[in-house]
Amino acid sequence: MTDHVVDILLILVIFRQVRPHELTPRAALLPLALLVAAGIIYLRPFRLGGNDLALILILTAAGIVLGALSGMADWVWWDETGRLMFRAGVISVIAWVAGMGFRFWFAFYAYHGGGPAVASFSLRHDISGADIWTTALVLMAFGQVLARLGVLQVRRARAVSHPALRHGQAVAPDTGSGWATH
Repeated sequence: MTDHVVDILLILVIFRQVRPHELTPRAALLPLALLVAAGIIYLRPFRLGGNDLALILILTAAGIVLGALSGMADWVWWDETGRLMFRAGVISVIAWVAGMGFRFWFAFYAYHGGGPAVASFSLRHDISGADIWTTALVLMAFGQVLARLGVLQVRRARAVSHPALRHGQAVAPDTGSGWATH
C-alpha cells in the first residue's frame, strides 16, 4: 500500500499547482519531502551488471526531460501586490502525468500479471532484476521532480533579477527565447 501512496502523491502534486501559488524557494518543500520519502521506501543497495546502468540512465534522462518540459510550461507572473506567482498549465500537467503515470502503471503492471513479460524483457536485454527496475524508476521520478523544481527556481531567480517584469505582467512559459510578456 505504501508503494502506491507515494506514487499517487507524486502524481497529485501537479494538480495542486494548477491553482496559482507564490513561487518561492519554499514552494519546493512538498515535492522534495516526497522525494525523500520515496528514497527511503524504495532505494536499496544493488549491484550493476549487464545493461543495468543503461536502463538507469535512460529512465533518469526521460524523467529529466519530462520535468524540464513541465517546469518550462508553467505560467509565471507578478501579481498586483508584487508577489511572483506560478501555476501549472496544460502542457505542464500532461508532461508530469506522463512521467509519474508511467511509473505508476509500470509498477502496477509488473505486480499484476506483467511480471513474466518484464522478466523476459530483462533477460533479453541483460537487465539484472527487479531491484534495478525499482532504482531506475525511482531515479526517473527524482530526475523529473528535480528538473521541474530546478527550472522553476531558475525562472524565479531570473524574474526577480528583471524588475521591468513586475506589477501584474505575465511571463509566458519559457520557450528558451527569453522572457516574453503579455
